[in-house]
Amino acid sequence: MGLDTMLSGGLIENSICALVGTYGTGKTMLALQFAYEGLSRGEKVIYISLEEREEHLRATMAQKGWDPGAFGDRFYLLKLDPTDFNLAINSIKNELPALIESTGASRVVIDPISLFEGLFEDESERRREMFRFVEVMRDEACTLVLTSETRPGNPEESRYGIIEYLADTVILLRYIRSPGLTEVHLVIEVVKMRRSAHSREIKPFEILQDGILVHSEASLF
Repeated sequence: MGLDTMLSGGLIENSICALVGTYGTGKTMLALQFAYEGLSRGEKVIYISLEEREEHLRATMAQKGWDPGAFGDRFYLLKLDPTDFNLAINSIKNELPALIESTGASRVVIDPISLFEGLFEDESERRREMFRFVEVMRDEACTLVLTSETRPGNPEESRYGIIEYLADTVILLRYIRSPGLTEVHLVIEVVKMRRSAHSREIKPFEILQDGILVHSEASLF
């Protein structure tokens, strides 16, 4: 798809990618598309949701014509309650690496990681725990996608401003208005991608019935 063109072929295997955007910009849709493409290639995928209920995610996939049930035990869709601090912390920090190793999953999604970050009230503790978590995940043979809401008042930064520094790739999704303020467009930008000569252009994209389409050859206006 067009995003792969912007990424010079796609995400680097076994890297960590952050999808950052405000509400309604398609973060979850793009994460689901990443998961589905892996499943279609015969890979095993773990999708951890801290926000959407499992049945809602499956319904969204069905609306796109994707049948997660067709992949059997290659697709692990888990819903965690972020209000249960101990369960959420333990599941992501301690149980996820073991689950990856036992299932052989090559793609993992946490949607959104910002809710996990918000479990830590102290900023220094948040940074320390996120750094430790990312370091643990780097030892796993999987490509990790983390979604994050943006910081209030700043549509170009993740809610806590941490994952941009920890991730290998940062993809920003946001709205822009046309010069005449008559239209609102969804745009995507590869802000950062280690070990790759990625595109630095801002491109428009659409959320379609069967997924997200990035117009990598188009100009904004």
